[in-house]
Amino acid sequence: MKSETWIFAICTVFFVLVAPAYWLITEDPTGTSALVMTALLTLLVSFYLYMHARRMDPRPEDRKDGEIADGAGELGFFPPYSWWPLWCGLTLGMIVLGVVIGWWLVIIGAVLGSLALCGLIFEYYRGVHAH
Repeated sequence: MKSETWIFAICTVFFVLVAPAYWLITEDPTGTSALVMTALLTLLVSFYLYMHARRMDPRPEDRKDGEIADGAGELGFFPPYSWWPLWCGLTLGMIVLGVVIGWWLVIIGAVLGSLALCGLIFEYYRGVHAH
């Protein structure tokens, strides 16, 4: 976690230095506020990672004496192929297109989208990949 903390802390310092320079050069309030908010968000993430890294045991990649074999083992569950993100994306496209064409298409897209989202959420509770 320490390397991730340093990456976000360096990004925070960069955005803190760039935001006033951007304001002095362009006097654009929109871009300056976006840079300030980005600096605050990277500060938030770096603070979270710092606090979390203090409370947990160091990972093998964070230790100076860590070996490659220390990180061996199961890393987690990685799902196989899935068709549900395609249907979720198509129904979202239908909803966005429904704003242009007619609100009736938004309602149809929302109903189909809720079915697709339920399928995506409960995909691994039944069938071949249930666990």
